[in-house]
Amino acid sequence: MSRTAHLARLERARLLTLEQRGKARAEALAVTAGVAETVALSEARGAAIEAPASPRKPHRRQAGLDWLVRQGRLNDLQKRAGERYGTYYRRARGGAGIGSSLDIKHGDNPQGTSLTEVLAQAEARVAAATKLAAYRRRLHQHPVLLAACDLVCGEELTPREAARSDREAGRLEAVLEVALDLLAAEAG
Repeated sequence: MSRTAHLARLERARLLTLEQRGKARAEALAVTAGVAETVALSEARGAAIEAPASPRKPHRRQAGLDWLVRQGRLNDLQKRAGERYGTYYRRARGGAGIGSSLDIKHGDNPQGTSLTEVLAQAEARVAAATKLAAYRRRLHQHPVLLAACDLVCGEELTPREAARSDREAGRLEAVLEVALDLLAAEAG
């Protein structure tokens, strides 16, 4: 190979490397701009977004209780009561549904869920529903108190996300504090 061909090959490799770096920078800038836009839109809707400590880590959405504690609006007892309520709410309401009895796979089938696992899931949901019902009785089945706990503790929304306006968000926050005080007093 001639010296000219060798130099041309080296120059081509250098230009390809520069092109790849330029594309990577452009893509990184586009991703950064997209993340900034998504965060701004989420914050405008009322979500609490926690910025990462380093640029390589992802942004993290804060749950409603965490945001209220961080703002100094809830104490530790209220937070623990809200977390317990939320845990039972999500267990009772969510999770994978139990399939029909025609869809249950045998335990020797690694692809499917065994009957024992399905029954354990059902028992856990019933136990959570029982605990949730007890918490709801502590709140005297008051619909406003229940709605506040369901939205902020159970669905993990911030008051601003759950309400239509700042005024309603403030009202929801105040109602939630009363509900959590009632739950914390009963637990303590």
